[in-house]
Amino acid sequence: MFRKILIANRGEIACRVIRTAKRMGIQTVAIYSNADSTALHTRSADEAVNIGPPPAIESYLKIDSIIDACKKTGAEAVHPGYGFLSENTDFCQQLSDEGIQFIGPGPEAITAMGDKITSKKIARDANVSVIPGFDDVIQNPGHAVELAQKIGYPVMLKPAGAGGGKGMRLAYSDEECSEGFERSTSEAKTQFGDDRVFVEKYIEDPRHIEIQILADQFGNTVYLGERECSLQRRHQKVIEEAPSPFLDNATRSAIGEQAVALAKAVNYVSAGTVEFVVDKDRKFYFLEMNTRLQVEHPVTEYTTGLDLVEWMIRIASGEALSLEQSSVQISGWSIESRIYAEDPARNFLPSIGRLIRYRPPEESSHVRVDTGVYEGGEVPVYYDPIIAKLIVYGDTREEALALMAISLDRYHISGVINNIPFLQALIRDPAVVQGNMSTNYIEQKFPDGYNCETAECANIDLIAMVSTIVNYIVLLQSAQFNGHFDSRTWSPGKNWIAIINNEQYPVHIEKAENGHKLQYRGSTKLIEHNWKPGSTLFDGKLDGENFVLQVARKGITYQIDYQGQRLFVKVLSEKVAHYNEHMLVVESDAESPYLKSPMPGLLVNISVDKGQKVKAGEAVAIVEAMKMENVLRAERDSIVVEVLSEVGDSLAADQPIIEFEQV
Repeated sequence: MFRKILIANRGEIACRVIRTAKRMGIQTVAIYSNADSTALHTRSADEAVNIGPPPAIESYLKIDSIIDACKKTGAEAVHPGYGFLSENTDFCQQLSDEGIQFIGPGPEAITAMGDKITSKKIARDANVSVIPGFDDVIQNPGHAVELAQKIGYPVMLKPAGAGGGKGMRLAYSDEECSEGFERSTSEAKTQFGDDRVFVEKYIEDPRHIEIQILADQFGNTVYLGERECSLQRRHQKVIEEAPSPFLDNATRSAIGEQAVALAKAVNYVSAGTVEFVVDKDRKFYFLEMNTRLQVEHPVTEYTTGLDLVEWMIRIASGEALSLEQSSVQISGWSIESRIYAEDPARNFLPSIGRLIRYRPPEESSHVRVDTGVYEGGEVPVYYDPIIAKLIVYGDTREEALALMAISLDRYHISGVINNIPFLQALIRDPAVVQGNMSTNYIEQKFPDGYNCETAECANIDLIAMVSTIVNYIVLLQSAQFNGHFDSRTWSPGKNWIAIINNEQYPVHIEKAENGHKLQYRGSTKLIEHNWKPGSTLFDGKLDGENFVLQVARKGITYQIDYQGQRLFVKVLSEKVAHYNEHMLVVESDAESPYLKSPMPGLLVNISVDKGQKVKAGEAVAIVEAMKMENVLRAERDSIVVEVLSEVGDSLAADQPIIEFEQV
């Protein structure tokens, strides 16, 4: 067994590998860029080595620096995590040349499966079902359109050497195909240094099913069940679960056996994932093989009881698998939600900044949080904006869904905008609860993102009552502090009006032994709780049902976050509420004449000039941020008054790029 390993990664996956290595008694070495000098993974490891400036190309992708760090610290092996160099053949080979063990497959398997064109040919030879398409390199936009017309729209353009959904473009027309080819090649070259692109038929309304495999150096290969990864946005998984609610046992066995056959065809060693698309008739087609640890691997760990990182380390050290296919047991249900620093209300644009508050739900045998951040730390602009992964386990899918819902309710983050409200809404969505999902479900249901402030409230009555309780307690505390009242005998009053969206909700409140008793809509309600001023979470029980919502004071208003909705509530006395009805509301519908950068990023293209006329929806600029190219379009028919930024500029959020004059 290794004495010391280096983790060639950052963030939550580095912390996750460190955790298992320490449990195994293995010393750990972290690497970090200048932007990550105080990151959690550098604090968690036994040693940490600086490897360069913040851009990944100058640090986490710099092979020589990582090998130097191995030599300096005496690390005998390297775990690459996912992303960065995890599927880089040169990295694997150079480590081998230096006598350092790569904790993953050999370079031959990485090469074969890392190239999407080659992997499809190998899959066909191994009798694995593949998607119809053109298994060679597209030469130019015209060639892409020609091929797409032969295959039949819709088609998917995919970089040959990319992964994780990067650079993929869906096209339903010649115009979309031509533009998609340009964007796909550009993004692939920027991120992976390989601009080769191929095209294949797009299976409409598909499910994304992946098979986890483990293989040792002695020819033993097993599959560990499947993961349902159909809830995706821009080809990035959002919520995953194991097992799939869609597969039957016959399909489950057939798809697992094909995954093993493919792994054996390339003499695969270590943990790996074979991904498939599955149509409505449960016909499945090979998509790609990820020759690394997947982001969503914890759901498989929960349902199998196996630590995949531990097995990767054991296999790399020369151990044989101690389990056979017949001994693999799948038990219970596990779900993972990816917590991202992004703004769902602005179509999921990345958000960066300092985590002023970071309070995950309490971990237990059924709740796990894999994170690489801490309260007071920062989410930098240079890397993927993932904050954490929340993973839960239940005996049934219903139990797992309920536990995920309440765990998301307990997750509190402030300082950076995050996708928790969206996840709260998604995990309770009727189609998701029923298991009726496809890879385009999120785009269909939330085409413009998700705005928690305009979402329909699930239980406005509960929010009215809790807001009144919070206000009542706050007033009592104020009385104690100012000393003008005897808090033992003084009461703030019992009759209040909660005002939500200009609607009035009268509430009569009295103290009760374990909370407060309320008269509301003609009936008596008891809300049990122990909330105190300053607490973010209001953890209560109404009519025997537990609930959790989050409370924040905003001037004279309370911000209430509940199950993915955000409401702003004023709680006023009856007299003040009467006067409030006559207050003027100032609204502005003025439209900005500027196209602004929706996030911090690099301006990589401007396609218009001063004086040029543009049509609504026309692409006018491209901003690269968090490893993705974001196309910015004109909101209305306009004339360009002035181009305010230049290609190559580093933009701040909301920085003006172009000034328009409406036609």
